[in-house]
Amino acid sequence: MLTSTYDKIVQLKRENRKAFTVLVDPDKTTLKKADELVSLCTKANVDFIFVGGSLVVSDHLEELVQHIKSSCDIPLLLFPGSPSQVTPYADALLYLSLISGRNPEYLIGQHVISAPAVKKSGLEVIPTGYMLIDGGAPTTVSYISNANPIPTDKNEIALCTALAGEMLGLKLLYMDAGSGAKQPIQEGMIHAVASQVNIPIIVGGGITTPEKAYNNSKAGADIIVVGNAIEKDTTLILEISQAVHSIKTVANPH
Repeated sequence: MLTSTYDKIVQLKRENRKAFTVLVDPDKTTLKKADELVSLCTKANVDFIFVGGSLVVSDHLEELVQHIKSSCDIPLLLFPGSPSQVTPYADALLYLSLISGRNPEYLIGQHVISAPAVKKSGLEVIPTGYMLIDGGAPTTVSYISNANPIPTDKNEIALCTALAGEMLGLKLLYMDAGSGAKQPIQEGMIHAVASQVNIPIIVGGGITTPEKAYNNSKAGADIIVVGNAIEKDTTLILEISQAVHSIKTVANPH
């Protein structure tokens, strides 16, 4: 029996193994650049590749996904900013609901529009609670979604939001400071959420060094996502991967 992508994520969490993901933005990635990234990801034992962005204006998303899939066995998940960012050639789709905001379009509206295409695609759909956290700078996500991020020092808001998402049946939580964030999510906030919820937690935005990735993982992030920093310096792929994977914890008996 084939193991689903979500099963792999859950298994990693069950074994308390931290995972590292490289986020590829189709607007900034040519096929040649993708080849370089895939080669580095393979050498660095990257666990997942996310493809997508808040504002994909290029028209080669599907070609890019197919190209990456033909070059490696790393599970590829779509991280869509709109219903148009769906292709059946990926392994899975993070079906994002912006639970930190109050814009109905990004809680359910866009999902109603995209549902027929998503169903037809045959993709593995992973319901994901998307939580935008203030990273110290306006982001494309906050502008496009017209949603205010959770203040960086409001751990209790983040925790209650995460708990609500889990109890609503969402399978993943994605805490994101947004592309171009000046600082990553505070470790205290990650810990506050991770200590109370049982579903896997993805953390991204503002992670520019192996130290930040390591600290966020230690605080409770199950999957670390880095995009912008790698676009500027691809050597970070190996360094951050080593930092994340260096965390050794006692396996969860449950």
